[in-house]
Amino acid sequence: MEMRERLLEIDNGYISAIFGRFDSNIKKIEKEFNVSIVNRGENVKITGTPARVACAERVVVSLEALAKRGEEITEQNLNYLIQSVSDEDMGEIQKIYGDQICLTANGRPVRPKTLGQKKYVDLIRNNTIVFGIGPAGTGKTYLAMAMAITAFKNNEVSRIILTRPAIEAGEKLGFLPGDLQQKVDPYLRPLYDALFEIMGAENFNKNMEKGVIEVAPLAYMRGRTLDNAFIVLDEAQNTTPEQMKMFLTRIGYGSKAVITGDITQIDLGSDKRSGLSEATKILSSIEDIGMITLTNKDVVRHPLVQKIILAYEKAENKKRK
Repeated sequence: MEMRERLLEIDNGYISAIFGRFDSNIKKIEKEFNVSIVNRGENVKITGTPARVACAERVVVSLEALAKRGEEITEQNLNYLIQSVSDEDMGEIQKIYGDQICLTANGRPVRPKTLGQKKYVDLIRNNTIVFGIGPAGTGKTYLAMAMAITAFKNNEVSRIILTRPAIEAGEKLGFLPGDLQQKVDPYLRPLYDALFEIMGAENFNKNMEKGVIEVAPLAYMRGRTLDNAFIVLDEAQNTTPEQMKMFLTRIGYGSKAVITGDITQIDLGSDKRSGLSEATKILSSIEDIGMITLTNKDVVRHPLVQKIILAYEKAENKKRK
């Protein structure tokens, strides 16, 4: 078997960031591509078969580019570079990390972490309505919330409206204790959590009291016209076609809407159609409506989440066959 050695000139100031704590990053690259990587002082030597050396080289060079930009090299972005090396333009991947949407309340930058997420964010910027479909952990809701808060801070909209259908598997709202708001709050909690993280609790509460941020179940949207607002409809796979039509026809002048959902997690009864599935078919050719399907490659939670999603996808495909 033909073996190859490749010497890369790497700035010494970035070696420790690239190699990681106890060389953990390099060990992972060596394992994934079955190569040997050695720090030779002024350069890095990669040894292995030509194809594997080429892949490892692209990952190491991309890590250096990230380090030079001042980006933290995390397990997530290392895994993404390793996965993407064979089928993505690594130059395009570098653009992801330069797109900062906003800062959280504690100063952490919010930005897309995959090419799919970057395309999703760009669609939101360039369209009035965007459908973001994908599995858990792909950042659909969080990025939509970040874009909404940024638009609000930039005075592009005068209010933010966040909504989701209060549909759940196996129980009805009537069985839960408390008034209507107390009953629906558990289903809106993920939206509150994202707002708290990005805006801070004090800012969030202040804007809620002013009425410029509204978090409400989808049923509250009926009969309203939503002008000059950034509206996020979450868990849209659990809308009926009638609810989806009702929501989409609420959108007024100066408004933007993002509809997110996971069509593999529909909690409607087996006799009901999903409004999200139907809308993506009916509206796919209309200008100013963007659609994107994120995949397991766009999962930015713990690496195990990606493996879990893949395992379930394989099981579902077997059932269909």
